[in-house]
Amino acid sequence: MPLLDETLGIGELARLTGLPVRTVRFYCDEGIVDAVRSTGGHRRFHPSAVERLVLVRRLRGLGLGLTAVRQVLAGERSVAEVVAAERAALDARLADLSWRRASLRAVEEAGPADRAARLALLAAVQDGSAARDALVGFWRRTMVAPVSEAMLAAFVTTAVPEPPTDPTPSQVVAFAELFALAGDRELTRGLLAMARANAELVSDETELLNGIGEACGLVQPALRAGEPPRAGPELDRFVAVHASVRGGGDTPGFRRRLLARVAADREPRMRRYWRLVAEAGGDPATIGAAHLWLTDALEQSVRRG
Repeated sequence: MPLLDETLGIGELARLTGLPVRTVRFYCDEGIVDAVRSTGGHRRFHPSAVERLVLVRRLRGLGLGLTAVRQVLAGERSVAEVVAAERAALDARLADLSWRRASLRAVEEAGPADRAARLALLAAVQDGSAARDALVGFWRRTMVAPVSEAMLAAFVTTAVPEPPTDPTPSQVVAFAELFALAGDRELTRGLLAMARANAELVSDETELLNGIGEACGLVQPALRAGEPPRAGPELDRFVAVHASVRGGGDTPGFRRRLLARVAADREPRMRRYWRLVAEAGGDPATIGAAHLWLTDALEQSVRRG
């Protein structure tokens, strides 16, 4: 303990640190900085309190709470760690505020006849993360065939858009509508029935998903160019992988049977799902849009015989 004549008074400490006297007193009462008492009962501080309180002032100026400040002073966490944690928390709050602002604008912009329905739609989902979690759960429930976690994660990445940090009103509405579709039990039942029926006929689900992914990749340029569905190498690859895992060949009869097998993927609600994914994510060339392009091309080829 330093001699009293080597210590600082509270006024001097306040002047050296740029803090009000009352704030120094508060930090002393909170145990942030230690003091000794003079014979007259006045608080006296070790000179090292200057550096300590300057650090406290700077951390508090960035909005850090006393808990984080105490952790830094105790050596439990570094300044970089607490600053990164505070920044992450602030990012989350800003994202929440951006979502709420876009939701309010979406209700505000709705016409009088649509406003009540818009309000009910948006009130059902609180933020983009909740909507995304519901969509991930939707796909996990409807994928009954055994696939690796990596394969499932890769599919989810393409089928579920990431909520934007600063969404537009139309994106918020799109996510809310996707959330509603994910809760549509009739749609889930239809996809499950198709998945179970196909699982009995498909020898290798991973090979099928990889092949479909390749075919969808081939479709991307056509989608971005606005080309309508048509016969070609994209459709041939799509049919070939289905034929391979189903033990068949690419024949007119097989194409007719395949068209029936993918009927659930082509129903209006799934078309709407992929349209909303494109709107929510800002990319029109989604894997769902590519898959619909292929199944529509398949329908054309079947009709033309």
